[in-house]
Amino acid sequence: MVWMITHNCDVEAAKEKLQIRSPFIEWPTLPQTGAPVLMDFEKIDAMASPRVLKSHLPFYLLPPHLVDTCKVVYVARNPKDVIVSYFHHHRLVNCQNYTNDIDKFAEYFMNDELYYSPFFGHILEGWAKRDHPNVLFIFYEDMKRNLRGEIEKVCKFLDKSLSDEQLELLTKHLRFDSVVKNSAINFLESKGESKEPCKFIRKGKTGDWKNHFSPELNVRLDEWIKKSLEGSDLKFTMELDYQD
Repeated sequence: MVWMITHNCDVEAAKEKLQIRSPFIEWPTLPQTGAPVLMDFEKIDAMASPRVLKSHLPFYLLPPHLVDTCKVVYVARNPKDVIVSYFHHHRLVNCQNYTNDIDKFAEYFMNDELYYSPFFGHILEGWAKRDHPNVLFIFYEDMKRNLRGEIEKVCKFLDKSLSDEQLELLTKHLRFDSVVKNSAINFLESKGESKEPCKFIRKGKTGDWKNHFSPELNVRLDEWIKKSLEGSDLKFTMELDYQD
C-alpha cells in the first residue's frame, strides 16, 4: 500500500518483486530460508529517496531517532490471529521446520520464546508512540473492515493525494483475493523433498483463530492477553461481522 501510494499507483512498476521495491531490512541477518537475498544493506543504502522499507523489529532495535527523521506506519494485528499466522509460517519455511502442534506453539508464543518476541513488548512500545506526528498506528482488522478508508488515512499521513480512479484501482489491487494471485508479492516456498510449492500468503482472515484453538487454549490466551494489557487502553478486534 505505502509503495503504491508513494509511486502514484504505478501498476507496471509494481510488477517488480516487492522485496526489491520495498526491502525487508533485517532479511540478510535472518537464518536463510532458501530464498535468495534480493536486497542487501549496500543496495538499500543506494536506493533513491524516498525509500519504503519494511521491518518486523521493535522500535528499540531500530535507529533511536527514527520517528524524528522518517514517517512510520506501524501495523498491529490481534494476537490470536498472529499466533495462527505465525504457526503456519513456521510450518511453511524450511529453516524453521516446526513440526509440533499449535497448542505447543501458542505456549512458545506466550512465553516469548520465538523470533521477534515479545509480542506485547513490541506492540505496546508502538502504541506509546501513536500520537507522534510521524507515526501512524493502524490495525490489520481495520483494513479488513474498510480497506479504502484505511488507504485514505495512509494517504493523508504521507501527504499524498490520489484521484478517485486511483483509489478505486488501489483498493482492488490490495484486496486479499488480488494479493494472493500477485506473484510480485506472494512468493512460493518449496517444502520438503517433494519441492511442492506452498503459498506464503495463506488466508488473511480475521477470526480464523476459532478454527485452530481448543476452548481450553482459548481461555489461557484470554487470560494472557488480559494480564499483558493491564494498565493499557489498547484494545484488539478479534472477530469481524464483515471483511473487506
